[in-house]
Amino acid sequence: MPQLVRLYIQSVALGFAISAGFTAGLLWLDVAGLGHLIQASSMGWVAVAMLVVFNGIVFSAVQFAFRVMGMAEAEDGPGGGRGVREPVAVPVQVPVPVAARRTGR
Repeated sequence: MPQLVRLYIQSVALGFAISAGFTAGLLWLDVAGLGHLIQASSMGWVAVAMLVVFNGIVFSAVQFAFRVMGMAEAEDGPGGGRGVREPVAVPVQVPVPVAARRTGR
């Protein structure tokens, strides 16, 4: 099996495991009353399955992207990836002449 396919399958498995844990946490902590709502419904298992599947898709994609971007080779040049520093603008006080007001009272 090619290394990239193996990496993808591992990322999907880890993403769905994280999704199952995340969904279990949502239900156990009863976030926004979600746990009570699912337990009170006869079709609550469908909602749990949808949460696991859809969160699994997202977490798998993020995990795969994280692993692929972590495989990048270092570029030549200065390290750190900070680039060239830009000069910082320093505020300077400028005197402004103001005519004195006459009070006529």
